[in-house]
Amino acid sequence: MLIQINTDNNIENSDRLTTFFSNEISTELERFDNLITRVEVHFGDENSEKFGKEDKRCLIEVRIAKKEPVAVTDYADTIEKAFHNALKKVKRVLDNTHEKMRENH
Repeated sequence: MLIQINTDNNIENSDRLTTFFSNEISTELERFDNLITRVEVHFGDENSEKFGKEDKRCLIEVRIAKKEPVAVTDYADTIEKAFHNALKKVKRVLDNTHEKMRENH
């Protein structure tokens, strides 16, 4: 599973950030490893330098072999919260997708 972490101009991307979130994805989505070809994470700060409640955005796009990509978005006051909430959503979608794939075979 290829994992790519992207940030907008308002969030600094670092090796530490990339390593942390990549490890979280690998651990949390490990059981779907045979389905997933690629995961892209996009972080953004909707308000730039201004403070705003729930202005950090995390979009996670999962590419599943021979299926349409799945994308979820979450907003929170930190990128970590937005990431974990989006990851929970992705896991639910993948659970449903995996279940449907098993029913069809």
